[in-house]
Amino acid sequence: MPDNTSPDGTKKPAGPPGAKKPAGPPGARKPTMPPGTKPPTGPSGGDGADGLTRKDFASDQDVRWCPGCGDYAILATVQRLMPELDVPKENIVFLSGIGCSGRFPYYMDTYGFHSIHGRAPAFATGLKSSRPELDVWVVTGDGDALSIGGNHLIHVLRRNVDLQILLFNNQIYGLTKGQYSPTSEQGKITKSTPYGSIDHPFNPVAVALGADASFVARTMDRDPKHLKATMKRAHDHRGAALVEIYQNCNIFNDGAFFDFTERATKAKAALFLEDGAPLTYDNGTRGVRLEGLQLKPIELTNGRWSVDDCLVYDETSQEMAQLVGRMYWQEDLPRPFGVIYREERATYDELLHTQIGGLVERRGTGDLATLFHDADTWDIS
Repeated sequence: MPDNTSPDGTKKPAGPPGAKKPAGPPGARKPTMPPGTKPPTGPSGGDGADGLTRKDFASDQDVRWCPGCGDYAILATVQRLMPELDVPKENIVFLSGIGCSGRFPYYMDTYGFHSIHGRAPAFATGLKSSRPELDVWVVTGDGDALSIGGNHLIHVLRRNVDLQILLFNNQIYGLTKGQYSPTSEQGKITKSTPYGSIDHPFNPVAVALGADASFVARTMDRDPKHLKATMKRAHDHRGAALVEIYQNCNIFNDGAFFDFTERATKAKAALFLEDGAPLTYDNGTRGVRLEGLQLKPIELTNGRWSVDDCLVYDETSQEMAQLVGRMYWQEDLPRPFGVIYREERATYDELLHTQIGGLVERRGTGDLATLFHDADTWDIS
């Protein structure tokens, strides 16, 4: 008989007679991590001033994503980031909706809440409004956030609730086994679109900018250094920070973002934004120039154009953010990564508590029983 005794001496629940350990998807192998996800040693590994490390933020739950899923890289990077944020561990909360990303709170040794489909921003708004001292993170996916949750997403952004939203975009419904999502490209053949999707897909960055988000960024699972730095920028921002993360679903949509993430094509396809720096890519051999109201790619090695002709990026400019955020459909332009827009403005939670404080100062703390029997109540006999 197998030994079901755990290290602490307790017995693990036994399955039904003849039960076998759940098998992974067809062809699944031993879990592998995407490139660069091994935790570095020393200070760069996430050691905080209070001595916490990545291990202190890893829960005791078995991580159950498909072998090779990009979520492993994101989880490892978040766990390495946490000790560096100088936030008391008991003040950190992760909330999620439905989908593969919904499992995230289980794997973080922090407070967490696996909420309902698309409503994580609503739960997070209530939590941050009532407990503004908490550090609130929302983990969601392209289906969860941009389909049934689209309404909640745009309103948490426009309200500027002080929290971080990590949007895992793999352009597919993974947990429900491979249906097309709001970000799937036109012509995508899936179980729910056997003849190809006819939907025009969302560009999550453009959605966030349209909702007047105060912080919008894009990064990728297969570049842990950039991923970590981008999430750190989002955390440092006061207000609602949306970070779109290109995340590979190697079971149902493998390679959707390889043009941007793989060494052979990354330099030509991805443009990494730096505030105050010219827009250049492909190892500095190409750039992006503003001609009228349009962005155009230019060659920097033929003598006609130079770096001085490239648009110098300003991440606080709404106009530039709108132009660069729409660099999505044009095949001749690279895809931007990094902080696309940043604006400092009052947060919803601070405005709410300022309003409440002013009312209490003018009218007192109030009395619930008195309120129940105020002039707007009546008896029905």
